[in-house]
Amino acid sequence: METTARTATAAARPHIQLSFHKAKLIVAAYGALSAVVLLAVVIRALTGHTVSSFMWGRAGGVPASAAVTYWLTAVAAQGKRWAYVRVRVISVVVPIAIVAVDVIGGLPGWFVAMQVVCALTIGATAFVVNGPDVRAAFPKRR
Repeated sequence: METTARTATAAARPHIQLSFHKAKLIVAAYGALSAVVLLAVVIRALTGHTVSSFMWGRAGGVPASAAVTYWLTAVAAQGKRWAYVRVRVISVVVPIAIVAVDVIGGLPGWFVAMQVVCALTIGATAFVVNGPDVRAAFPKRR
């Protein structure tokens, strides 16, 4: 109980809340960019261009991951360590996964480029949430 109260209090500090505000803005931008990718895939499909099932899956999955990440960031801003840990992991792993899978090949350059922009955006969140002040606000439980 004491750790939970301490964590909630630490997360309520103004500079920590500013960091989470920045993180939420970055994640919202990630969501907006991923929605643009989905819209591009829809438009290409409607205009008769080839769109693979992988592109559909990726274009639909990335906005979904943005929504979950935004929710987790908002919960972490309330002082929940479990959400904070997940945001830290997502912000590091997701950009690597996006780029790694997209460069395997077989995808159009425009799609890969748009996905890389999404990856760079969510990756920027890692710099905010992994800062020393934010990490200190969520100490490990012992």
